[in-house]
Amino acid sequence: MKLLVDENLPPRLASDLADLFPKSAHVHSVELGGTSDSVIWEYAKTHGFAFLTKDKDFANLSIARGAPPKVILPQTGNYSTVQIIGMVRINAVRFSDFEIDAQRSLLVLR
Repeated sequence: MKLLVDENLPPRLASDLADLFPKSAHVHSVELGGTSDSVIWEYAKTHGFAFLTKDKDFANLSIARGAPPKVILPQTGNYSTVQIIGMVRINAVRFSDFEIDAQRSLLVLR
């Protein structure tokens, strides 16, 4: 699985998680910063990314449209970048199960 990290999350997440999720990118690194949700959605879908975001609009799109792309929604409140990285790492096995489950389009992390 490769992740496209939304602009509401720190850019370093893509590189700090590259050992688990190679070829991941942040929306800014693919020149999508400030673009509409639908453009980002289509980019993730076309390029085979799962989308990591704190934006509940993408969760709603996931429910309405289904996958791809799959959406991962960490519910973190005001977590630091290190805490978000830890949350993703702790849940890495869930990501694998989520990736292969054709019935699921949304994974909520708590």
